[in-house]
Amino acid sequence: MNETTAKADTELEVIFTPEAIAVRLDELAREIADARLENLLVVAILKGSFVFAADLIRALHRVGLTPEVDFMTLSSYKKARIASGQVSILRDMDLDVRGRNALIVDDVLDSGRTLAFAKDLLVARGAASIRTCVLLDKQLPRAVNLEPDYYAFLCPNEFVVGYGMDVAHRYRELPFVGRVVRQ
Repeated sequence: MNETTAKADTELEVIFTPEAIAVRLDELAREIADARLENLLVVAILKGSFVFAADLIRALHRVGLTPEVDFMTLSSYKKARIASGQVSILRDMDLDVRGRNALIVDDVLDSGRTLAFAKDLLVARGAASIRTCVLLDKQLPRAVNLEPDYYAFLCPNEFVVGYGMDVAHRYRELPFVGRVVRQ
C-alpha cells in the first residue's frame, strides 16, 4: 500500500495501518493488565512514543487500569537517522518512581541503548519493578542485552516514520507506521 503526502511529493509505504495498530493496542493493554501491576507508573519516552503512549494509556483505561503517567525526553539520534551511541536526558520525569511498578513506553527498540539507559535510571531511583513496552521491536543485533516485555509489532530493519516517529521532526502526525520510499 502506498500513500503520497503533499510534502514535496514524498512517497511513503505503509508498514502498519491505523487499524492494525488499534487492534494490537487493545491486545497489549490486556497483556499488561494480566500482569496485575499495582501502583503503576507509565513513563513515556519522548518524543517518538507520544502517540503510541497516549493510545496505549487509553487502551489501559478501557481494561480497567488507572496508571499515573510521566514523561522523559531521551535522545540518541538528534536530527540524524543513525543513533549516536550516547543517550542523554533532555527532560527528566517529575514523579517519584521509588517503590512503584514502572512501565517504560518507547517507540522503537533497535540498539537497546535508550531503553537500557531508562531502565537503569529507574532502577537507580528505586522502582519496585520495571517493565518495557515498545511499539516496534526491530529484529537486529542489539548493542546491549535487552528484550522488551511487551511489543506491538516486530519491525523490519528499516528507518520508519509516522505514528509519532519522525525524521528531522517530520511525519510524526501520520496515523500509520511507514517508511520513506522517495523524498
